[in-house]
Amino acid sequence: MTSGTALKERRYRILVAGYAISSYGTFLNLVALNLYVYAVTDRALAVGAFMTVRFAAGFLTGLVAGPLLARWSAKGAMLWANLLQAAAMLLLVVVPDAYHTASLFTVSAVVGAAGTLFMVAFRSSIPHMVGEGRTTWANSLMVSWRSMAMVAGFASSGVVVSLMGYTAAFLADMGTFLVCALTVALLPMTRDAADDTADDATGNGGPEGKGDPEGAEGTKGAKGKVRSSAALAALGAAPALLLMVALRGVDALGSSSHNAALPVYSTRLDADSPAVFVSVFWCVWAIGNVLAQQVLRRYAKRTERAVGSLGFGLGTIVMSATFILAFAGFPWFATIVIALLAGAADGLTEVSYTSHLQTLPSGLRTHAFGLSATVENLGFGVGMIVVATALDAFTPLSVVAVAHGAAIVVALVFVAQVLWQRNASRKATADSDEGGSGDAGPARGSHRDGAEVSGG
Repeated sequence: MTSGTALKERRYRILVAGYAISSYGTFLNLVALNLYVYAVTDRALAVGAFMTVRFAAGFLTGLVAGPLLARWSAKGAMLWANLLQAAAMLLLVVVPDAYHTASLFTVSAVVGAAGTLFMVAFRSSIPHMVGEGRTTWANSLMVSWRSMAMVAGFASSGVVVSLMGYTAAFLADMGTFLVCALTVALLPMTRDAADDTADDATGNGGPEGKGDPEGAEGTKGAKGKVRSSAALAALGAAPALLLMVALRGVDALGSSSHNAALPVYSTRLDADSPAVFVSVFWCVWAIGNVLAQQVLRRYAKRTERAVGSLGFGLGTIVMSATFILAFAGFPWFATIVIALLAGAADGLTEVSYTSHLQTLPSGLRTHAFGLSATVENLGFGVGMIVVATALDAFTPLSVVAVAHGAAIVVALVFVAQVLWQRNASRKATADSDEGGSGDAGPARGSHRDGAEVSGG
């Protein structure tokens, strides 16, 4: 490993540490804020409206994240996203009692929008931060640290709120966002790889574009629009990639089902201690997730290959199936094994999905992650509304089985598409070799399993 690579990895580890700390604050406040909304409004409907505003803000931000990051640096976007969330937490502490309800929904919108912008900027810039060949390692590190932060946040939320109150929880969350902002500020990035690629593609980075500030200013807005429309057109020309993003959205809907059903199921198992099953399940899930990251990092280091889109499709099937089994009423030992497998499969899908989108050309990467964030927020937000309604009439098992069953069906279609495209690419390569041509032609870029985009 060269000194330059070691320095990049050290800086990335510092950023991930800051992200993990802010994730702890986010999951801590996910519980604290929902409880606080109910305490302030005394209405369960307000809690649902609060979450709806949050996901709606994330949905809208995903739509504009690509164009925004075409103009801003990833470092600037990540820095301001953390500062805005810290300011939102401070607002809850200093606002007068008469404006608490209005401030809550303002905070919900800010947290939803800024959180989405941060994740799109973070994920799309990872190849630039660590290098194209280290994305699997980088994504695995990010996911495993976030999983541990999630368990710590959920586990400590009750203690923090009960012993220290809501103000302490909000200030603690504000502090975690400031720590993350500091780690972002330490990054040396001043210009993104996406900007370089886009400049080369439009000719503005070449000799003809230099020394003409007036021309550069005049074409800046047009260049952003052309880049954005060309990126979206290219994404639309890759059906396997769009199906992959769609599967991610259906998977988010499935995730909303088990998140909403777990408290209901746990209460039915043990009405006196309903938190026991939920706590044990998520702790074991996190252990499985972290173990999967260890395996993925070793696999990437040994083979210098990513799991790929096939791993994402198969992992989604396993994950959805295990989440359904978790509500089937098996004995504790079997349920722990199921939770372990669910966490491992969840970790596999997260890393393989993120790594796969990161193989896109840098000019398209932010648009792909923006589209993904939009679809994921839509799936989870709609899912929470539908699932909460369905749980009043149906059992947790039936609700989760339908939601995750839909993800399994779409995942099977996606896996079939990937396998078909791989076979077609191999056949095209074989035909090209038999014809004596030195150019593999249509098989070029097949390592992306159908996420190829036109180079023209």
